[in-house]
Amino acid sequence: MKMKALLSAATLLVTTLGSTPVLATEITLFRFFGGCSDEYANVTDLSKAVGECGIIQVLTNKFNAENKEGITVKTQSVEWGVYYDRLSANIAGGTPPDIAVMHRSILPNYLARDLVQPLGKQFTAAGIDAADFVPVAREAVTVKGEMWALPFDLHALLWHVNADLFVKAGLVDAKGQPKMPTSPAELVQHAETMKAKTGKRYFAIPSAVDPMPTWQYLTWVWQQGGSVVDAEKKVSLESKESKEALRLLNSLYAAGHASSKHDYPSAQQAFIGGEAAVLVNGTWGVDTYEAQAKDPKVALKKYVVRDIPTLYGKDAVWSDSHMWVLPKQSKPDPAKQKAALAFLKFLNDNHVHWARTGHLPVRASVLKSAEFQALPHRAEYARTATIAKAVPAIENQRAIQDLLVNELNSTWLVNKNPDQVLSDAQRRATQILRRARGK
Repeated sequence: MKMKALLSAATLLVTTLGSTPVLATEITLFRFFGGCSDEYANVTDLSKAVGECGIIQVLTNKFNAENKEGITVKTQSVEWGVYYDRLSANIAGGTPPDIAVMHRSILPNYLARDLVQPLGKQFTAAGIDAADFVPVAREAVTVKGEMWALPFDLHALLWHVNADLFVKAGLVDAKGQPKMPTSPAELVQHAETMKAKTGKRYFAIPSAVDPMPTWQYLTWVWQQGGSVVDAEKKVSLESKESKEALRLLNSLYAAGHASSKHDYPSAQQAFIGGEAAVLVNGTWGVDTYEAQAKDPKVALKKYVVRDIPTLYGKDAVWSDSHMWVLPKQSKPDPAKQKAALAFLKFLNDNHVHWARTGHLPVRASVLKSAEFQALPHRAEYARTATIAKAVPAIENQRAIQDLLVNELNSTWLVNKNPDQVLSDAQRRATQILRRARGK
């Protein structure tokens, strides 16, 4: 009997708060966003958290320290490049996490394989007000009338701007603000002026194995009214809009206005070091670059943010969303399920803190809040939420993106002919989608 009691105590701890016994429950959280558990160990003050990793880590610390249900969230931080392979492997191996972060672009793959749980009724039971989600967020997580995830943000491509370099180049408007181009020809003209007047490149773009150029390419395709793949899985990579977008992008590398040698860290360093006027990166960098610009040792002094300029006829910018899902369990544990929903409610309640990263909130009440409005630079890219566009919710969307990254980047990395790039991408993308349809 004593041994049985000891084993029970080892597997299910019991603590006491006042006179009420609370069963301790441990749940696992799968996420990317980087590893910073050592830097933020035991930190629960959200004002001390910076960037995606810092904020999600401190949110988790705070929940663990303050929840009254005896819940402990154990984080498994996975490197971004292998995250979905690891998540799929864990699910296939019978050890799915209790909660996992996921992109909007990936959700269709997991839904098709019946790997995540429906959450609509659970949101109501947990006190999560789904009516507060903005329409684009509800659309991102809803399929056939059911909600499958907790929307966490809208993230999109931005131009991060060194305003001092624009002043030196004379590329400012009557108010002294950086002047954004309004056409492909004007962009090239501005880039040439920047080089001539300052000796600096116009762009820093992560350009090796990074998707950033692909996201800029997609933005320019959409701004022309084109598409690369539609909801019916028709691929259009050899269209005139696609050819024009790649032509413009490649011309910037060919003229030296962007460096093909930049990976993600070196592109950021070039911008922070004052060697490039515009960093092409996402909303997730705003909080970090704002903090770095305050460092007296950093060359970047006057940091501002801009919506992606409209160079063609239509407003559009690439976007995606982070969301939280509950993977299906072979033997669901009601205590763990309840704990996972409690953590999701905590994240939803503290949504404004995640918005500090630079990502756009997906709760209408947070968008209107004074706390959000007071965050730096938000007014500078408020239009992004209204012009954001995403690839249609189709299976194997990430495979199509990976294909585009490999093919498009080969244009400036190994000088592959642009027409051949798009021809090869068209053929391979068609094969990917045909396999997805089982044909």
